[in-house]
Amino acid sequence: MQHELKARMTNPATVLPEAMPAIMNLLKATREAGVPETTLELVHLRASQINNCGFCVDFGAKSARKNGVADEKLFAVAAWRETPYFSDEERAALALTEAATRLADASDAVPDEVWDAAADHYDEKQLAAIVLMVGVTNLFNRLNVTTRQPAGAGW
Repeated sequence: MQHELKARMTNPATVLPEAMPAIMNLLKATREAGVPETTLELVHLRASQINNCGFCVDFGAKSARKNGVADEKLFAVAAWRETPYFSDEERAALALTEAATRLADASDAVPDEVWDAAADHYDEKQLAAIVLMVGVTNLFNRLNVTTRQPAGAGW
């Protein structure tokens, strides 16, 4: 039996439609910086898992699959360190995602070794795209978790 969840309100980004173009422009910019789309999808999915955003995990997994992320990666992204499915580049992006999402968990939230590993694989423009993707995803997570947007609901 499926548990029915009900949103507290319509997603705030749709209630204030003038906010949506800015958010969409940020997303567009992340996709034009040379980071593989599949990596950006993994970044979105991992941050959403950390933040327990059911809407974003559901949406992110579907989007990742649609954009070419293999099932074994989708099924293992939460345990990426313990699986062989991820490239060194993806691992660096996922480590950066986790650190930048869990800012309150450590005094040096994004340590040099995490940043340097990402910088070994991505240039400054690509790093900017990954950091922006983490930030936008965290924004989405906070909007959707706070207002209890149910997984599977469309925008």
